[in-house]
Amino acid sequence: MGEISERAAVRRLNDRLGFGGGVPGEGFDAAVARLLGPPSVAVVPPPGLTPPEAATDKKDGGTKDDKAAKKAANKLRAAQELRLTSWWLDRMVAEPTATERLTWFWHGHFATSNQKVRNAQLMYTQNQTFRTHALGRFGDLAQAMVVDPAMIRWLDGNANRKGSPNENLGREFLELFTLGIGHYSEVDVFEGARCLTGWTIKRGATQARFVAARHDGAPKTLFGKTGAYDARGFADLAVAQAASAPFVIGRLWFRLVSATPPSADTMRRLVAAYGSQRDVRALLRAMVAEAVFTDSASALVKQPVEWAVGLLRALRLRPARLDEKTRMKLIAGLRGMGQVPFRPPSVGGWPSGASWLTTSAGVTRLQVAQLLAKAADLDSVTDVQALLGVDGWSTRTKAALGSLKDPVQLTAVAACAPEYVVSG
Repeated sequence: MGEISERAAVRRLNDRLGFGGGVPGEGFDAAVARLLGPPSVAVVPPPGLTPPEAATDKKDGGTKDDKAAKKAANKLRAAQELRLTSWWLDRMVAEPTATERLTWFWHGHFATSNQKVRNAQLMYTQNQTFRTHALGRFGDLAQAMVVDPAMIRWLDGNANRKGSPNENLGREFLELFTLGIGHYSEVDVFEGARCLTGWTIKRGATQARFVAARHDGAPKTLFGKTGAYDARGFADLAVAQAASAPFVIGRLWFRLVSATPPSADTMRRLVAAYGSQRDVRALLRAMVAEAVFTDSASALVKQPVEWAVGLLRALRLRPARLDEKTRMKLIAGLRGMGQVPFRPPSVGGWPSGASWLTTSAGVTRLQVAQLLAKAADLDSVTDVQALLGVDGWSTRTKAALGSLKDPVQLTAVAACAPEYVVSG
């Protein structure tokens, strides 16, 4: 359809690799350098989690005391998850580089839900792993994920032992995380499960451990190669397959560039940039240099978390500084829109595009926008378009905004307009 303006390109870059905002007057190349640079030294303090004790995490309590202990443990779990979610939202708002945006992407890619994990400390550990490898080598992240304690609990790794391999983690690792359907065999799944035997997570523990007696150390044949492969060897073999690079690149492209897959020529350039080291930072640099990135047709609907974090940034609000009631309403609003960190609906992650534009989600989005606008200092706001960083309004949006005088309502409605909800 045509190339967007330099200003719009910078805004899109900040939306896609960050959560909106940016540095005033910053050009495209400078924004790329900042976003893909090292993370900020202004670290948000850790969430201070206290995981439930193993003894209170049992499901079979029968006595009155057992039931009371279970109820107390469930209450603590919910409080810890709320604390963790608030903490991550605060980091998303505070971090000026692409680190948190990519941490968020990897959370959706290696989707793990606390609904089953039931331990905020394990989710925090996984979150930190995503952050450590956010812009690094995908192979390192893949290796870390096959022995990640939350992932082991989420995909039944504890049931995987020598002589009785559980294929769940191995199958999803190949199908959803590294290769995609059609690029592995059932033999690869079975042999991969054998590679992963021995890694367990005890109830109440915060780290996975390797139990040699449970590991199948006999030779395995994966992708036509035979050897005494272990968990990390399995990850390495999968990432080294020819199908892995286009698969991972396609997932990143779909979320950060366009819903239309890259052309064959574009994919060749991106695979070359990704390289044998599977360098995510180099890949992203190549992605944003493609003409498609600045094509007006490459618009993406913001996911609820992306939209909310961008609005928090625009309003100069930090979740950590909101009162507890407002913070809880914010997270409840995200739940109402269908997306809360640490709670993906399945191992496939969250949907994309128009699935976020339902009528009920729109009503909740307006409620969240009103909540945040009320919490912000809008007395001096004279230009909501500039506040939200929107290039322009459609005739229909102008008409809707023109009748609003109250700055809170004006800002809330503008934040729900297509020009803001869609990263165009």
